[in-house]
Amino acid sequence: MLNVLGLIGREAPLFDADVEREEGRLSDLVRGGRFLVIGGAGSIGQAVTREIFKRHPRALHVVDISENNLVELVRDLRSTLGYIEGDFRTFAIDCGALEFAALMRENQGYDYILNLSALKHVRSEKDPFTLMRMIDVNVLNTNRTLDLAREAGCRKYFCVSTDKAANPVNMMGASKRIMEMFLMRQSLEQPISTARFANVAFSDGSLLHGFNQRLAKRQPISAPRDVRRYFVTPQESGELCLMSCLLGENRDIFFPKLSEKLHLITFAEIAVKYLAALGFEAQVCDSEEEARGRAAELIGRKRWPCYFFDSDTTGEKDFEEFFTDREVLDMERFASIGVIKNDPVFDAARLDRFVARIAELKGLGQWERVDLVALFHDMLPEFAHKETGKYLDGRM
Repeated sequence: MLNVLGLIGREAPLFDADVEREEGRLSDLVRGGRFLVIGGAGSIGQAVTREIFKRHPRALHVVDISENNLVELVRDLRSTLGYIEGDFRTFAIDCGALEFAALMRENQGYDYILNLSALKHVRSEKDPFTLMRMIDVNVLNTNRTLDLAREAGCRKYFCVSTDKAANPVNMMGASKRIMEMFLMRQSLEQPISTARFANVAFSDGSLLHGFNQRLAKRQPISAPRDVRRYFVTPQESGELCLMSCLLGENRDIFFPKLSEKLHLITFAEIAVKYLAALGFEAQVCDSEEEARGRAAELIGRKRWPCYFFDSDTTGEKDFEEFFTDREVLDMERFASIGVIKNDPVFDAARLDRFVARIAELKGLGQWERVDLVALFHDMLPEFAHKETGKYLDGRM
């Protein structure tokens, strides 16, 4: 079993002190509550679902478009935590579809709705079609589910954001920043909170998860050597989301405090640690071709071919940050969690213009990537989009 904390350069979990101090409140709120988790079969969604399940909610319903991942979620919970007396059910439906609205109408209502659905990859901005789906999932579906939550009398709505929303340089981060702007408007009628946090180590589809896939398939590992990131474990991501949902005030954005426990680390550094933990020495190759060509030879000698490169793809930031110098912080409430305090500041005309423009482009039945980039710049005049013309799908 890999020591994930050790691989990401840490010795101790981030939020143990805060969770222990607040456990009484957290458990009381969960036991008396009805919960809906949207996107609950993804890595963060599963972590959040587990945090709720183990505190025995009155009801816990999980929605996700991935039928297979929902099956694994149930198997995982049954194999570890077992069963609860509360109403636990999963639904393989899309939160943007009619079926979801019907689910909301036919149940007794939910006290807490946690939306973990997202298109999270920087690589998803390479074409206009995936970009439009990103807008649907990250922005428009959030608005739709918020409307349904308000109509159903939801006590609190949580929606996950990202550290990439702070001074965004890619369309994914910018889409989440735009989502936050819509949340500010919705907060006048529906209490909301959110969280920005780091990369979740070994989450589905992440580069670190890709390391596992490459090992299983005996393929070379490829990683940037100059991109530094903060990492949290899946459990930490679940704890932060649940804390924000249950303990956050309206419009609060939770984030991990920087400390000796949380620091930037490159993907290449993690790759070397990862291979060492599995009994292999990283063999650095000069090209993808060399790494592929020598795989069989090197792996047989307990040396794993690695290609480490300088990043030159669109939307990659050299480092991540959780807040901007324009945001108001509360750093006293928790030991390891900072809170961004927000007033309900938004430009209603700009938000309406965004929705109208997306509807216009969809009505035309065709759109270009440049149309969507221009719209994002209109929404975020400070958006420093990092465009290089190269994308991650062009790399190993």
